[in-house]
Amino acid sequence: MITQSTLRVPGATLHHELRGTGPLLLLLPGAGGDAAVLDPVADALADTFTVLTHDPRGYSRSTLDGPHTEQRVPVHADDARRLLDAVSPAEPAYVAGASSGAIVALDLLARHPGRVRRAVAHEPPSWSVLPDAAEQLAFFDEVHELFAREGLEAAGERFLRGIGGAMEPATWMRGPDLPPRTRDMLVRLAANAPLAVEHEYRSFAAYVPDLDALAAVRHRLTLAIGARTRPHLPHRPAALMADRLDLDLSLFPGAHNGWSTHPAETANLLRTHLLGETR
Repeated sequence: MITQSTLRVPGATLHHELRGTGPLLLLLPGAGGDAAVLDPVADALADTFTVLTHDPRGYSRSTLDGPHTEQRVPVHADDARRLLDAVSPAEPAYVAGASSGAIVALDLLARHPGRVRRAVAHEPPSWSVLPDAAEQLAFFDEVHELFAREGLEAAGERFLRGIGGAMEPATWMRGPDLPPRTRDMLVRLAANAPLAVEHEYRSFAAYVPDLDALAAVRHRLTLAIGARTRPHLPHRPAALMADRLDLDLSLFPGAHNGWSTHPAETANLLRTHLLGETR
């Protein structure tokens, strides 16, 4: 059973959901995603954890008090911390994020280490750490400018070409007989996509993780990449950060969106890295 609630935070009202039993695990979606994007992984982990998911501010059912503006990683991490304070005020939580959610997980661990037992960051797109950061950030400026001139389809095509073959189709989101919850999610994601391109892609890409702070808690961090992403751009920030933090780089199934294409295997690996258990 999924329990849905809202939480008032500065500037927004966050929709969040709980399922399962056990220690608290916060799962964080990628850009433009919401709580339901994580359903298959969350369901697979609900026998081990109380799984907390949410719609990030400005997306889907998490409304802003004012107009949409540039999204900022520390604000999203503070939202995550407030969710943890509300749901589990006395105990730290496990945290796992994919793509933009991985950046939020890193910021949460760096700035609020007392709220995080252990974190998994799957392919954080922190292009700022790369030696060719200026080139990669210019690419996101190009995508943003193309969006402003020609719209979402042109910007999306340019984005996918730029990251190579790092995205794969998720079968549970396709077909004529989808359950109502999934159909409703797809409608919300379509509305979220232009907001992500306009207000999130560039600012999250430019975010600089605090590697000194993360080094102090490196024993509680797993950096991961998709097995099929290795030749492509999205694996590079995690690989570089793992090297700088002297961490083994963990391999997850699929590509950049492997959480959606391989949810059962992803859940098993998350359980292993967070608890040292497997199923």
